[in-house]
Amino acid sequence: MQLEKIVNYHKALSDPTRMRILLLLSKGEVHGQALAEKLNLSQPTVTHHAAKLREAALIKERREKNTVYFALNPEFIQAGSEASLKFIFARGVEDLEKVSPDESLKESVLRNFFAKDGRLRQIPSQYKKKLIALQYLAEKLEPGVVYTEKEINDFIKPFHEDYATIRREFIMHQFMYRENDHYELNPPELWTHWENVK
Repeated sequence: MQLEKIVNYHKALSDPTRMRILLLLSKGEVHGQALAEKLNLSQPTVTHHAAKLREAALIKERREKNTVYFALNPEFIQAGSEASLKFIFARGVEDLEKVSPDESLKESVLRNFFAKDGRLRQIPSQYKKKLIALQYLAEKLEPGVVYTEKEINDFIKPFHEDYATIRREFIMHQFMYRENDHYELNPPELWTHWENVK
């Protein structure tokens, strides 16, 4: 897990209300109105905090008619915790220099291959750079949501016109899995990580 993701994980946890939401969800799925009542908060406040937790992939949500239900995403919570411990204790201060080349490569790819409006100028031909671009796009998808092929195509089109290639690349590199023309984001542990490519 990249340093940036570890930091975002802790930012999502850095609010007492969000910690209380996670505690309530540890007992099972709860809908937004019930969370608001239990925490004595307004519905918009709960929605705001839930969005922050969802962005960090710590919770997932499902909609049933007009009601939104929230549940923990235990694999992501554990992965963030383990990555933090591994970073702090396994790397050590003397290894911090090793983090920066990866981070600067990622920044360079995002700067050179993505336009200011967010469009992907071209799919990088170099394998490592292509994985960086794919991961950047995959991170914008909602964990736990099942997409139809049309929905995935519609998600990709604003970034690049060759949606079919990018959709295939998502599957080939384990960012998503496909079943009966439905697509879902894999846990990040299954992704082909550019950091591991020599």
